[in-house]
Amino acid sequence: MIQILTVCTGNICRSPLAAQLLAHRMADIGVEATSAGIRARNGDRMPIEAVELAMGAGILGDTSNAHRARFLTEALLQDPELVLAMDRGHRREVVELAPGKLRATFTIREFERLAAVTSDDTIRAGAVGADPRERLRGALAVLAGQRGLALPPADPADDDVVDPYGRSRETYARSGAQLMPGIDAVERVIRLAVG
Repeated sequence: MIQILTVCTGNICRSPLAAQLLAHRMADIGVEATSAGIRARNGDRMPIEAVELAMGAGILGDTSNAHRARFLTEALLQDPELVLAMDRGHRREVVELAPGKLRATFTIREFERLAAVTSDDTIRAGAVGADPRERLRGALAVLAGQRGLALPPADPADDDVVDPYGRSRETYARSGAQLMPGIDAVERVIRLAVG
């Protein structure tokens, strides 16, 4: 089973939404997505605005009760093949906790940007081996190899998903809109790698 960990600050808005979307969209190929936060208070629930975003994206069920925030630890970083941070600060925290995850950790918008300049054939060429997890690791190495080659964003903050917590519904909508293309890119790369 392929494991993805999504990471944000409090683990109640962006990262649980991303994990739920990824798990929902790739359940047919055995993807498990979970989430954690660098400053999470264990047990916190998703705010109603984040639940509404999940429901609007097709996640059914009571996501507010299904999700409980958890604090990011080094142990949580051992198994995932892919770690998706919601901003550059989260990515830095992940890599400081687990330096060996450098090539498998991206902000979700960075992942989207690098995937956009990488052809399907190039991703497939990197995805070698019989095990789906091994194939994904190869595809991720291809994307990580694009760092420094692909043009960086004009504004470094363009690699971040805005934190909507405690802000307006419009900010939640903007955060969700920034997240969705990254979700699409992750699904594309994983399906190419394991297909």
